Amino acid sequence: MTAEQLQQIIASGLSCEHLEVSGDGRHWSAVIVSPEFEGKRPIARHQRVYATLGERMKTDEVHALSMKTFTPAEWAAQA
Repeated sequence: MTAEQLQQIIASGLSCEHLEVSGDGRHWSAVIVSPEFEGKRPIARHQRVYATLGERMKTDEVHALSMKTFTPAEWAAQA
């Protein structure tokens, strides 16, 4: 799997205002900004992203994914 493929999978299942994915084919990191994260704790945000990946996490197609998740307002406050 490539970073572009993983990015497309996440974007197809989650409304993202900003999405960056990098990694080595097994170990990935992502910065994800989504309005769907409003009012959710970090664990719920991560579970939402894992839900977009579905079986890929269970079959080891995506071995590890480190995430930084933000709402649009949190992301804007970073600048």
